[in-house]
Amino acid sequence: MAQSKGTVVLAYSGGLDTSCILVWLKEQGYDVIAYLANIGQKEDFEAARKKALALGAKKVYIEDVSREFVESFIWPAVQANALYEDRYLLGTALARPCIARGLVGIAQQERASYIAHGATGKGNDQVRFELSCYALCPKIKVVAPWRLPEFYQRFPGRRELMDYAKKHGIPVPVTPQTPWSMDENLMHISYEAGILENPKNQAPPGLYTKTCDPAKSPNTPDVLEIEFERGVPVKVTNTGDGATRSSALELFVYLNDIAGKHGVGRVDIVENRFVGMKSRGIYETPAGTILYHAHLDIEAFTMDREVRKIKQGLSLKFSELVYNGFWHSPECEFLRECIGRSQEPVVGTVRLSVFKGHVYILGRESPRSLYNEELVSMNVQGDYEPADATGFININSLRLKEYHRLQSKVTEKQAE
Repeated sequence: MAQSKGTVVLAYSGGLDTSCILVWLKEQGYDVIAYLANIGQKEDFEAARKKALALGAKKVYIEDVSREFVESFIWPAVQANALYEDRYLLGTALARPCIARGLVGIAQQERASYIAHGATGKGNDQVRFELSCYALCPKIKVVAPWRLPEFYQRFPGRRELMDYAKKHGIPVPVTPQTPWSMDENLMHISYEAGILENPKNQAPPGLYTKTCDPAKSPNTPDVLEIEFERGVPVKVTNTGDGATRSSALELFVYLNDIAGKHGVGRVDIVENRFVGMKSRGIYETPAGTILYHAHLDIEAFTMDREVRKIKQGLSLKFSELVYNGFWHSPECEFLRECIGRSQEPVVGTVRLSVFKGHVYILGRESPRSLYNEELVSMNVQGDYEPADATGFININSLRLKEYHRLQSKVTEKQAE
C-alpha cells in the first residue's frame, strides 16, 4: 500500500467504474470518502452504502438533493426555455453542478484536499464537474483517473475493469456484453456508447425506461392545467381525475409519470461536445418536455415582443454555458438574473393534452396577458385604423425597393 496522500471525496455511483476507482484510489494511498447524491435516480442507496464501506471507504455520505435539483437548477432552465442545439433539454448538464455543490460541501466539511470522479477523458462531464468544483472551492485538487496514463493504460476497456473487479471482490451487476451505458436523474435518462456509437443504429427495443412506446400508450389523453408564477410552474391539475400537485418536487415527479405513460420526451440526436467531437445520445426527458412546451406558450402570451427577442438570445447563451459546464461562472449567474427578471410577467395557466408521444397546447389564460382580443379581431375594428397599414408597408418596402433597384443596375453593367 502506498504512503498516505490524504483524503479524497469520490463522486460515487455504485457502478463498475466508481467502484473500481474507489479501490484503485486506496491502492494509491488515499483515504476515500464516498459521496452519493440522490438526484432522483432509481438506486438502492443503502446497498450502495454497504458496498462502498465493504470496498474500503472511510465514510459514505448519501445526500438527497432532489428538491434542490428541481428548485435551483431545473426551474431556472424552464424559465430560460433552455435547449442545447435546438433539441437537448440539458438533463445531465443541469445535474452535474448540483452534484458538485454537494461534493465540495462534504470535502470542506471533512477538510479533504481532493475530490475525484469517474468521468471519462473524452466527455463533457469531466469539464462540468471540475469547473463547478474549482469555482466553489478554488483550492480543491481533482483526481481524474480516466485522464491519468497509469489508470487508463491499465484499464483500456471494460473487460480489464471487470477482471480488476473480480480480482478485488467488487460485486458489479454489469457484464462485458452490456450494449450501452446509462445515466439517470430526476429530469432525464441518457443512453450512449456501445452499439449506439454507430449513429445509423436504431435504438433497440427495451432501451427506453422512463417512457413507454408511444404506439402502445393509452388511447385517451391526459388533459392538464399548469399554473405559472414568474415563469415557474406552481401547480398542475389533471382535469380528468382532479389530481393536483403544487410542491416543486411532487409536481415534477407527477409530470414525469404522466408524460412517461404517454411516451413523451424521447429524442435521439448527434450533438457537439464541448471537448470538440460529435457524439450520439438518446435521451428521455418526460416532465421537462411538457414544461418546455407549456412555458414557451405562456411566455409568448405575456411577454413583450422585443423583450422576448432579447431573452431568446440570452437563453441560447445560457444553454451553451450550462452544457459546457459554466453554471457557476459569473456570466451564467448574470444570465440567470436577467432571465429571472424577464419572467416577472410570465403568470397564468396553460391547458394542454398529453397523448401518443406529443404535447398539444389547448389554451391559455393570464392576468398579465398582452393579447387584446378586440384589437386583433377580424370582426371588430377596435382602436386600429387599417388605412395606417399603407404607410407602414410603404416605409418598410423602401429598403427592399432600393436594394433590388440597385442590384438590377449592377447586373445590367455586368451583362454589358
